[in-house]
Amino acid sequence: MIFLSHNSKDKQIVEPIAVKLASVFGQDNVFYDSWSIQPGDGIIDKMNEGLANCRFFFYFVSANSLTSGMVKMEWQNALVKAAQNMIRFVPVRLDQSALPPIMMQTVYIDLFSNGLEVAVRQMVDVINGTNTFREASNSFSNLVAYKYRENDKLIIECRALQYLEPISTFSLMTFDDIDKIQHSVRNEGMHSVGVHKNRQINPVLDLKANFLTVGVGHGTLPGFPFIVELTSSELSTFDIVSVLHQTSSTGFSPIPMIQGKP
Repeated sequence: MIFLSHNSKDKQIVEPIAVKLASVFGQDNVFYDSWSIQPGDGIIDKMNEGLANCRFFFYFVSANSLTSGMVKMEWQNALVKAAQNMIRFVPVRLDQSALPPIMMQTVYIDLFSNGLEVAVRQMVDVINGTNTFREASNSFSNLVAYKYRENDKLIIECRALQYLEPISTFSLMTFDDIDKIQHSVRNEGMHSVGVHKNRQINPVLDLKANFLTVGVGHGTLPGFPFIVELTSSELSTFDIVSVLHQTSSTGFSPIPMIQGKP
């Protein structure tokens, strides 16, 4: 049994991990409270059952879980079993929080610094050394783009919510004349830029768009957003309709865009 010990406030990031692990090892072999505890079940009884059958205990360390009494009982019981070589105890760091002192000598998985996919791969490696999981849930996006206006500027603010995004290259899509839109990257002296005109985005409707791609050589961390300021002296109105993030040398994927300041 794989036990995922976490606080409910961290479900937005823990649930995609649970789904990915279930796709590899089977849902019955992953204790995740959302599916392991059903209506009518005794919560404590089910927790005891999960811990009794646990072989791998993953403790998701965050500001939320460190202040949770229930999670504290789980990891303390698991740590005792780990000291008796009955289970494998592995902390998974979700944010900048420090591990409890008793765990400081335990090697942990650093999702905050390395990202979601690397963390899942390491968890699978801990269990059986394979990486045969399939893509399961894309409901969580670590990146979000906020769009808002400041006087004559249109601001696109790309934020990492939970962990480092090592590639800070974003492509801004518009149906307006890209040559008449000027840009700058806030707090960055040097950045790369590329312009792509009349790219086909829907062959059925013969719909085309223009793209402004900007990037810097360092990652995007929570609390340190990537901010592009856009202006135009020739266009009375213009808009960015989508933001894409570079995921490989040639690949870009759209990220959620929210109207308004974060």
